[in-house]
Amino acid sequence: MADNVHVDVHAATVLRRAVEAAIWGTPAVNFLVMTEAARSAGCDSNEIAYWSRPLDWHNQTLTPNPDAISLIPFISVHDGPVVLDIPAATDDAAIIGSVMDAWQVPLGDVGSTGRDVGEGGRYLLTPPGWDEPAPAGFFELACPTNHAYALLRSSIRSGSDADVSTAVDYALDGVKLYRYDDSVTSPPTAFHDMSDVLFDATIPFDARFYELLDRFVKSEPWQERDRAMIDMLRSVGITKDSEFAPSAADQELLGAAIGEALRFLDAQYESSFAEPFFPGSAWALPANTELVAAARNGFTDPNSYPVDARGAAYYWSFSATEHTGADQFHLIATRDNTGAPLDGGLAYRLTVPADAPVDLYWSLTGYDRETHALIREVERPRRSSISPGLQTNDDGTVDLCIAPHAPEGHESNWLPTSSGRRFEVLMRFYGPQPALFAKSWQLPDIVRAD
Repeated sequence: MADNVHVDVHAATVLRRAVEAAIWGTPAVNFLVMTEAARSAGCDSNEIAYWSRPLDWHNQTLTPNPDAISLIPFISVHDGPVVLDIPAATDDAAIIGSVMDAWQVPLGDVGSTGRDVGEGGRYLLTPPGWDEPAPAGFFELACPTNHAYALLRSSIRSGSDADVSTAVDYALDGVKLYRYDDSVTSPPTAFHDMSDVLFDATIPFDARFYELLDRFVKSEPWQERDRAMIDMLRSVGITKDSEFAPSAADQELLGAAIGEALRFLDAQYESSFAEPFFPGSAWALPANTELVAAARNGFTDPNSYPVDARGAAYYWSFSATEHTGADQFHLIATRDNTGAPLDGGLAYRLTVPADAPVDLYWSLTGYDRETHALIREVERPRRSSISPGLQTNDDGTVDLCIAPHAPEGHESNWLPTSSGRRFEVLMRFYGPQPALFAKSWQLPDIVRAD
C-alpha cells in the first residue's frame, strides 16, 4: 500500500510541477528554439541572421513582422562584453528595435525610440557580474544572462524593389556586432541571409520542450526572482549539475503535462482578448498591462511577477520593447463579427475605412492559429496600404479579401489563408495618430463574404 501511495505522489508531483515549469519556461524555450534555428542555418553566436526581402512563410518565428527588413543579432556575453552598432537614421532609412536577454526581457530599445534617438550609437552589452564602467561613447546594456538577442527592423518606404534594396543596403552597411576589445575600429560582422531558409522557431509542445528547458537552465545563471523554481525543476529531473534522463514513466507524465500546459496557455491567450479595443468589437490590444510594466522594470517589483501572462505572451509571440506604441500600434483578431473563430477554408472581407489614422501606412498579416507563425505555403503573408497594385474604392475605403483562393479581379487585395487551418490576423498601424487612440476612427470587424 505504501509503495502505491509513493508512486501516486511521485506521479502527481511530476505532473503538477512540470505544468508550472512549462508555463514559467515558455519565454526561455521560445528564445532557445530561435537560436537553434539560426545555428542550424549556419548563424552562430555574435553573428546576425537577416532576411534580404520582407518575410514570407519560410520564416516560422511567432507572429513575425513582414513589413520591414528583419535582422536578429544573436549575442553571447559569456566570454566578455559585446558591441552592437546602430546607424543613424536617414531620410530614406532607419533602424528600430530592441535588445533582450535570454528571458526576452527588454534591456533597451535602439534607433528612434532608443537611447540614440535615431542618431545612431554603440551599445555595449556587458555580462552578468560586470562592474567596470562603460567607456565614453557607449550606451551600456547590462545583461543578466549569458546570451541575448536583438530584433531589428530596417524600415521600407514602400513595397517597391528599389526601396527594399535601400533598406537592406542601409542595414548591412550600418549594423555591426562584435566582441569589445578596446579596438577603435570594428571587425567585420558575419551576416547570414535566411530568406530561402525554413527558419522553424515554433515551440515544440511535446516532451522535447523539457529537453530544451533543461539545456537553457544549464547554460544560464539563476535569476534571483526564480530561485523558487530550483526545487520545482528538480522534481521534473532538471538541474544544473545532472543529466536530464527521465524514465519511461516520467516521459509519459511529461507528455501529459506539456499538453495541459498548452491548453492553459491557449485559454489564457483567448481570454486576454476578452476586452475589445473598440466597443463591441472582435479587435483587441495584444498586450497585458501588468506584464508590460513588469518587463519594463526587469521584473524587479517585489509585488508583481505575472508568470501566467508572460507564458501566454511568449506562447504566441517573441520579443519585447522598452517603449510600446510610439512608432507602431497593433490590434489582433481571432474571430469574425459573429464571434466565430476565423476559418481558413472560408472567405472573409475586411473593409478598412478611409483616412486611416497613420503617418506612414497600415498592414494586415495572417497567421496560423495553432502555431502563431505565418501560414505555411501561401503566396504572401500580408496586404498593406503600400502594397503595389492595391485597389482603393472611390470613397477611399479598401476592401480586403481573406480567403484560401483569390477572387477574380481582386487578386491585389487578397490575403491568402489555408483550408483546414484556423487563422488569426494582426493589424499594424505605423506612425499611429491620435484618432486611433481616441477611437474616433474605428476598424470594423472581419465578416463572412458572400
